[in-house]
Amino acid sequence: MIKQILNRIPSRKTHKSAKNRKSATNAPTSSKSSSGVVGLNQSDSSNPTSGHVQSSKGNTDVGPNRSNSSNPKSDPASNTGINELDNNLKTKVNDTKVVSTTNEALPRLKDVPDPEKENLFIRKLNMCCVVYDFTDPTKNLNEKEIKRQCLVELVDYIPSTNEKFSETVMQEIVKMVSANIFRRLTPQPRDNKMLETFDGEEEEHCMDPAWPHLGIVYEVLLRFVHSPATDAKVAKKFIDHGFILRWLDLFDSEDPREREYLKFILHRTYGKFMVHRPFIRKAINNILFRFIFETEKHNGIAEMLEILGSIINGFALPLKEEHKLFLVRALIPLHKPKCMPMYHPQLTYCITQFVEKDCNLADTVIRGLLKYWPITNSSKEVMFLNELEEVLEATQAPEFQRCTVPLFRQISHCLSSSHFQVAERALLLWNNDHIESLIKQNHKLILPIIFPALERNTIIHWNQAVKSLTSKVRKIFSDTDPEFFEDCLMKFQEDEFKKEETKSKREDVWKHLEEIAEERSGSGATS
Repeated sequence: MIKQILNRIPSRKTHKSAKNRKSATNAPTSSKSSSGVVGLNQSDSSNPTSGHVQSSKGNTDVGPNRSNSSNPKSDPASNTGINELDNNLKTKVNDTKVVSTTNEALPRLKDVPDPEKENLFIRKLNMCCVVYDFTDPTKNLNEKEIKRQCLVELVDYIPSTNEKFSETVMQEIVKMVSANIFRRLTPQPRDNKMLETFDGEEEEHCMDPAWPHLGIVYEVLLRFVHSPATDAKVAKKFIDHGFILRWLDLFDSEDPREREYLKFILHRTYGKFMVHRPFIRKAINNILFRFIFETEKHNGIAEMLEILGSIINGFALPLKEEHKLFLVRALIPLHKPKCMPMYHPQLTYCITQFVEKDCNLADTVIRGLLKYWPITNSSKEVMFLNELEEVLEATQAPEFQRCTVPLFRQISHCLSSSHFQVAERALLLWNNDHIESLIKQNHKLILPIIFPALERNTIIHWNQAVKSLTSKVRKIFSDTDPEFFEDCLMKFQEDEFKKEETKSKREDVWKHLEEIAEERSGSGATS
């Protein structure tokens, strides 16, 4: 009997080693079949209580696939066992159906009956929650293409549906979008000196390598927000304040394509979700404050101002006090940062919208411009003059009279500028019929202020174009009131004579003091 038992032992060892060889042979196939597995979604996708926390878990590659790739020396047989266990768990967990998040080939939405479309739509949304690494263009090519095709199908499906989206579908759409777009931005450092000479056409934009998926995800959300099937009263539970704050943080992206989508979708969100409008305005206000008074660095100020321009255009009259405070505390101080050229056209539009809505704000705006008027930056000064012309075009006579003196003191400095573009741009204000009319109505107050600059330009300015424009402006004043023009000319000549006389006396005094000093030094040397 003992001999029989001993004879059985080698056969068991042989059977075990053969099993190991068989497992080792099948291991690569098992590993390949499990590529793209992102772990286990333990909740039913139809469960409306599943939220954003789960989507963050599905945002990175986890589970057995990552451990295998990081440890090439691991036992293939043991990996096979893990994969088999994982697949078994995916098939059945407490007899509850689980929606797979793998990039398996799912049927097309148009190929299934209508009652099954919602469940398949949710499965595809869950599958698109997987985020791939686009920094390596050779990695997960098949899975990336499957996800891209799936996203394109979602884009086509959303506007085609006739029924209202259920609460579950809305939650899953927001979860999928959040998993893909909400990420940490790492903007490149920018030098403020470089931003002073910013040229949008020559700037080299930083393109996100993940845009082949990100762009389609943004299109999904844009169509979802715009769709009549989206009930704002229900969707506001998922597109909430937290979602909006994270959305606004993305405006600092360096990819201009992403900022364009962010702008369009936020504009649609502002229009559809009326309950969120005060919060959106306040959140943008806080971003502008941080930019003006702390960082002076942000990539999305221009896009935010475009949205604000549309919002301001829709303000009801009379303007609320909070809107006027926003103009004074946020918009006007935006003229201070050195990188203002990046967003100046959008800022000018917002400012002029306020003046057109309420002409009484013209004096506030003009004095605000004078407060932040550049002294040493000529290109920025030309921008201020461009904006000033648009503001003056919307200004009425009473408001113009209130700020005439400080305004034309500054314009007089611009007329005297040795930089020909500044002087030329200031003189071109007289080409605007409305501004010329306002100036003629107040010429007795304006001409004495700017007359010295006009006269000196005709005599000593080096640029011929500036001299020509100056002559035209002098003729306008001369034709409007010849007698007053002659009085100003005589006063200018008298003032110039007095200056020469004072200068001559000063030189005589200095000459006399030098003679006394020489006499004293000479007498000291003799003694």
